[in-house]
Amino acid sequence: MTTLLRAATRIDERGEEGDAWVLLDGDRIAAVGSGAAPDAAETIDLGDAILVPGFIDLHGHGAGGHAYDDGGEELAAALAAHRAHGTTRSVISIVTNPLAELRERLAEVAALAASDPLVLGSHLEGPFLSAERRGAHNPEFLRAPDQATIEELLDAAAGTLRQLTIAPELPGGLEAVAQLTAAGVVVAVGHTEADLETTRAALDAGARILTHVFNAMPGIHHRDPGPVVAGIDDARVTLELVLDGHHVHPQVADMVFRAAPGRVALITDSMAAAASEDGHYRLGSLNVSVQDGLAVLSGTSTLAGSTLTQDAALRNAVAMAGRTRTEAVAALTAVPARALGLDDRLGLLAPGYAADVVALDPDLGVRAVWAAGAPVVTAPSVT
Repeated sequence: MTTLLRAATRIDERGEEGDAWVLLDGDRIAAVGSGAAPDAAETIDLGDAILVPGFIDLHGHGAGGHAYDDGGEELAAALAAHRAHGTTRSVISIVTNPLAELRERLAEVAALAASDPLVLGSHLEGPFLSAERRGAHNPEFLRAPDQATIEELLDAAAGTLRQLTIAPELPGGLEAVAQLTAAGVVVAVGHTEADLETTRAALDAGARILTHVFNAMPGIHHRDPGPVVAGIDDARVTLELVLDGHHVHPQVADMVFRAAPGRVALITDSMAAAASEDGHYRLGSLNVSVQDGLAVLSGTSTLAGSTLTQDAALRNAVAMAGRTRTEAVAALTAVPARALGLDDRLGLLAPGYAADVVALDPDLGVRAVWAAGAPVVTAPSVT
């Protein structure tokens, strides 16, 4: 069945076009254009809406009161909450836990990805992290990487381990980066004490992402530039950014966008309280308290993920960080697609690409969502 979406504007990484239309044919985009449009079995006129590609979240842990790590119906409910806010494709991030639990979660995500094309695979955020920069990860379960453990995790994921965050300064860290890269995993440097030289060595070994830039890593010092400068300087690197007004100051976010154009991916790093209420939650094995939308480890000031959804990140990129609408949309779509090597099928409104489309109001609130050509139940916009 073909569906024609008409709207005032279409935006993707390539720019804006007015009097726009997108023709969906099953789970793919058949054609795009402006003005006169082809016939379709169904035509939906969205008036003053803005059509953008579906959002891609490289890094999130839950939403709607549900955590990915709890699996089963909780995982499904968390994904539904994000899809209602425009995230049509998700990498399921898994926090540090005992290896047996990590293998179980990886196997569950592998089974889900086999039946749900909107699930892109898993992201292991741990256990190969720095204890000093662990953030909201249980130190009891942190460990240095070794070849056998990595093979166990790869086997459990059955080809669906999409991304892994590692502190490359750990014993065996650089060897692990090379091993994972050879296995097709996108390696991210994060939760790390690595200096400039060690980070560069990790990038040369195959790492391609900086996990939530500035958070859980050394900042930029004029005599010790650290991993942030290494990532900005390397055109191969995508920089994850949590743009919620808490993790990174808006002026710093603006600086990163200007320093690394086309390489900033807006992520949620969301925990269960995203698209939900303040209160008490769990992130992996740790307790989290959320007040006024700020999530911290209970009894501390340590950030424990965010309560962000990607539609809010889009609005923040424009209002807080001074990005154009095209730049902001790209950071949620084409940039994360490129980071995963999926930019030949995701991240643009173009023929042959996935029929993932978000219709936004002029104020950038979500009006409607299509994922793989199917309509998604949307959430009330909060602007």
